[in-house]
Amino acid sequence: MAQVLEFKLPDLGEGLTEAEIVRWLVEVGDVVAIDQPVVEVETAKAMVEVPCPYGGVVTARFGEEGAELPVGAPLLTVAVGTAPKAGQPATSVPSGSDSGSGAAEETESSGNVLVGYGTGAPAARRRRVRPAPVTAAVPVVVPAPVPSPASVPVAGAHEARGPVAVVSPLVRKLARQHGLDLHRVVGSGRDGLILRTDVESAIRTADEELSAPAAPVARTASVLAGERVPLRGVRGAVADKLARSRREIPDATCWVDADATELMAARAAMNGAGASAVTPKVSVLALLARVCTAALARFPELNSTVDAEAREIVRLPEVHLGFAAQTERGLVVPVVRDAHSRNAESIGAEIARLTEAARTGKLTPAQLTGGTFTLNNYGVFGVDGSTPIINHPEAAMLGVGRIVPKPWVHQGELAVRQVVQLSLTFDHRVCDGGTAGGFLRYVADCVEQPAVLLRTL
Repeated sequence: MAQVLEFKLPDLGEGLTEAEIVRWLVEVGDVVAIDQPVVEVETAKAMVEVPCPYGGVVTARFGEEGAELPVGAPLLTVAVGTAPKAGQPATSVPSGSDSGSGAAEETESSGNVLVGYGTGAPAARRRRVRPAPVTAAVPVVVPAPVPSPASVPVAGAHEARGPVAVVSPLVRKLARQHGLDLHRVVGSGRDGLILRTDVESAIRTADEELSAPAAPVARTASVLAGERVPLRGVRGAVADKLARSRREIPDATCWVDADATELMAARAAMNGAGASAVTPKVSVLALLARVCTAALARFPELNSTVDAEAREIVRLPEVHLGFAAQTERGLVVPVVRDAHSRNAESIGAEIARLTEAARTGKLTPAQLTGGTFTLNNYGVFGVDGSTPIINHPEAAMLGVGRIVPKPWVHQGELAVRQVVQLSLTFDHRVCDGGTAGGFLRYVADCVEQPAVLLRTL
């Protein structure tokens, strides 16, 4: 006899409490195997595929693409133990569970992206995060999902002052911060579950009512018109981080123009002499990253963070170098681990690998966190200079503009040289202008005379 088991959105680690459905990988009626990915979701850290711990026939899905679900909300239901049709594999309850219990067994918990259950997955699966303990599933009867109306604060709704259906503590905290009574919010989730989008919608409605002038009505309508883009997922996380950096870090910026002609010639010589299919070409960004690690060895004050509560500057022994990468989902900063122990070729290979993962949306949370210094190549956008916001909780960021031919006095004569503008934005709490200027001057010297680097190689 078939049993219908409910699979809920699991804990994806890294303190994440919710995720947005990006793409369903299965349809109702599809046969799924144990540990097969069934949905792709976007968290505040990265895009992840979520595997189902049950094998069987999908009987229902909950949430349309674009919907935001809290951890613990139902994702889909699976009928297990059904007789397969011709040509279809038999379905089963995950290995190691009692009949009808649906107890799940953890596999390959290593602190990365995916959540895995069961023992029937291939050995060469991707690494996965340790999920929260899975409650033993019991046979349930689940009705077909019905689209819910958009949630708005409704006068008189939920007049009974009992508990409200909210899964995420983040949703309750958000409501408290804005003085919103959750009893007056209609949830759009299953069984009236109040989601974060419901609370945000209620807050927006209340703010608009308070801020909208009484007259003229026509002007009010025109002011409120326009496309609204939710700040959530990766873009929302970036917005929160940048806002925090601007609030907490007293930053300053210094900059200098540098003659990069010799650097470009050195790169051409490297790639002409040793590049091949096995050893790819060294990029300008990789050379600048190597220059950064050499400069940080001389000025370790900039490879640090500030513990505001303890009122201490924490100087970090390793350099984990972040680099800004623009993607369709927004700005991300992948991190090259232990950049201080790598040469330019190794750094370049890692930058290429992480850039491809960023482009395809496959970066893991671990690859986006833990940076100690950031290199921002905004020259790829065709601009010369910028004063970027520091990547909190780091202490500095080196910005690189485009490299373009410009008039330049070289050896006492006017010549056309390849010129780049370099800028350093730094936390003024960790150092003064002398240290910041010394760091930037050393970087510029290495750009103008790459042989300077030979002393540190």
